[in-house]
Amino acid sequence: MRVVSLFLPDWPIDRLRRAQGTAPEGRAAEISLDGPLVLVQRIGNRRLVYAANGAARAAGLKPGIAVAQAQALVPELGIRDAEVEADAAALEKLGLWALRLYSPLVAVDAPDGLVIDTSGAAHLHGGEDAMLADMVARLAALSINARAAMADSWGAAHAFARASSRPVLVVPPGEGPALLQRLPIAFLRVPRDMVEQLRRLGFERVTDIASQPRAPLTQRFGPQLHQRLDQAFGRLREPIEPIRALELIEARRQFAEPIGASETLARYTGKLAAALCEMLVAKSVGIRRLDLLFHRVDSEVQAIRIGTARPNRDAKRLTRLLCDKLETIDPGFGVEAMSLCATLVENFETRQVRNSLLDEAPDADVSSLVDILANRVGGEKLYRFAPVESDVPERSVARIAPASASTGKTWPLRQPRPVRLLRKPELIETMALLPDHPPVSFSWRGVRRRVKRADGPERIFGEWWKRDAENDAVRDYFQVEDEQGERFWIFRAGDGEHPETGAQSWYLHGIFG
Repeated sequence: MRVVSLFLPDWPIDRLRRAQGTAPEGRAAEISLDGPLVLVQRIGNRRLVYAANGAARAAGLKPGIAVAQAQALVPELGIRDAEVEADAAALEKLGLWALRLYSPLVAVDAPDGLVIDTSGAAHLHGGEDAMLADMVARLAALSINARAAMADSWGAAHAFARASSRPVLVVPPGEGPALLQRLPIAFLRVPRDMVEQLRRLGFERVTDIASQPRAPLTQRFGPQLHQRLDQAFGRLREPIEPIRALELIEARRQFAEPIGASETLARYTGKLAAALCEMLVAKSVGIRRLDLLFHRVDSEVQAIRIGTARPNRDAKRLTRLLCDKLETIDPGFGVEAMSLCATLVENFETRQVRNSLLDEAPDADVSSLVDILANRVGGEKLYRFAPVESDVPERSVARIAPASASTGKTWPLRQPRPVRLLRKPELIETMALLPDHPPVSFSWRGVRRRVKRADGPERIFGEWWKRDAENDAVRDYFQVEDEQGERFWIFRAGDGEHPETGAQSWYLHGIFG
């Protein structure tokens, strides 16, 4: 099991800032987030700081202190009432955002985070580090401060996300318990007053509790302390109950007796897919992302996620894609319910079937193959190349989704281009007569090659409208063939005479077939 804790340390302030950006002009003028600002909450007869922005924290204010004390420390302090219910509602919406993007198992970790079960889903996003970095970057683009940590349990991931100052932390499988020992007890999700009592007794870190007999501490503090400890160490399972939007299209099946045989799971998968596709037809939509959830009798939920290159509502194809992943599901002591949710849908465009011999041949439909490969290796690893209007070779091509519509552009045929273009031009050592002659020989990757034939130069100028440094940039490209008949595409950076046009170094950029 691999769990991500997405921690939002400034969530109430970030939500307020985003709300201010969409508020009417008159209301926006009432709120200033530039100076020190705190959000306050009334608890009994006391008004306490609920959240503070960066300027307030820099002045020494932190959540939990009295508002009167905060005003004494910072006289020019801005004060607003906390909107706890609005924060919670917005956090649930953020959970639905994560549900659609990353995993079918997402829950709110109130009041300032999300928990995401990413078991079996990380490879679809380029790996664990890449997935967490993408989460943090996407939220940063939305002006939301976030830190993400991945570990083997909810409790461990929660602790690491809040204890670490790094935006992304991936704890390797099996290494969480050793790292947890060093953390303060406050990161175990126990009440603040319990933490204070433990500190007065001399217990500061997790290792202090883990090394003590359980009975005396349980008698004094109740079962919650060791429950949180066992959850963090992975000794006690903590099911993640996923959130679901009311508007989600969903088919569900409850069983009188738990099921567990793979053949039975596959049969009911097909029935759920057929029922869901009927709903999709009624709404004139097709699915792009589909989640199949297995609710086990031990309250744990396991899930399968598939995606499609185009909107789809073919029950047989969807069943086949889902059944390909059934081997990843552990039914445990049995599955008592299954639910199939269309977490991402798009309008479905029907196509007229050609039935005349005079009609043009239809385009080959490879979307089925794309779906199978994408769900096995990850959608980001499948792409095709599309032309881009640019004379600079590395800018003349772009990666697009394999099932994307044609861009309508073509590569110009003024000069031949190599079949293989290197991701980045590689520096080579050459012997050449300047300024207009190709090299007599060159060395690339430790192999010296003598040039037998050459054609060129083809001069390519920089794109001056992109940046000033390209005003004078020049490349002279040559097609060269060595004595073994291999053909290469090389260039000189600069015109061979004026240093401002380039460094006059030689590079290999492509290989002809």
